[in-house]
Amino acid sequence: MEQSTTYLDAKTSTVEGANGVTYVYRRLGPQGGRPLVLLQHFRGNLDNWDPALVDVLAASHDVITFDNVGVGATTGTTPTTIGRMADDAIVFVEALGLDRIDLLGFSIGSFVAQEIALTRASLVAKLVLASTAPQGAPGMHGWAPDIIAAIGGPTTGAEGVLHAFYTDSSSSQAAGQQSLGRIFGRSAGQDEPTTWQTRNAQYDAVLKWGTPNFGLLQRLAAIEQPVFVANGDDDRMILPWYSHLTASLIPNAFVKLYPDSAHGFLFQHADAFAADVHAFLDT
Repeated sequence: MEQSTTYLDAKTSTVEGANGVTYVYRRLGPQGGRPLVLLQHFRGNLDNWDPALVDVLAASHDVITFDNVGVGATTGTTPTTIGRMADDAIVFVEALGLDRIDLLGFSIGSFVAQEIALTRASLVAKLVLASTAPQGAPGMHGWAPDIIAAIGGPTTGAEGVLHAFYTDSSSSQAAGQQSLGRIFGRSAGQDEPTTWQTRNAQYDAVLKWGTPNFGLLQRLAAIEQPVFVANGDDDRMILPWYSHLTASLIPNAFVKLYPDSAHGFLFQHADAFAADVHAFLDT
């Protein structure tokens, strides 16, 4: 396969899943090693990954981004449970002929990553969970009113993203503006925007995931893979203490919080986070 040099010029490809869905995806970086599959955040599509992060990850890893069922240009209807999203992601991975991958899940994508590791443990070698929380954790039944107001309406603007994904400090806000400039820097071949159906289905899934149930926390003890849990130190969307809770429930997990950053820490600290991911995957 012809390799792209940057995420902004990466070709958008399609693959047919056994479920009859046509998935769209982008792939860049050196192939031959274990691929790193990225799982996107709430309402995000292929274009919502910061190219600065993907490019550094792809410098030495085979990186794959994709739209799950019903998201962006992928066909079908977005399901309303994390479990179904995980099943659909597994179908995509199988359609590419992959039998062993690493996973990086961001926000709702990190919930899906947990489910994939529990559902198809043999598929996953290592897990990176960015801005995550375990199923059934207290206080996770939906997001704070200001957060859902910022990013949960029919349209989402830069102001809402900056509020939900970055801290109020001038340095974090400036980093957010720079990230948005990179994200919207693709001049051709853009993905289809996510729909209102996707928004509602994904938020339904978040609410179901966050319904308090302490018994469900113990599920994470079954994840035997090495796990890197990361977040910003001032995430108001998924509070940082959930990172510590998640890691405490997984036998082989560790946590890192990045300074003066919120939900979008991995874009604000793209170089540092990517370096930590590389170190984790290559150990």
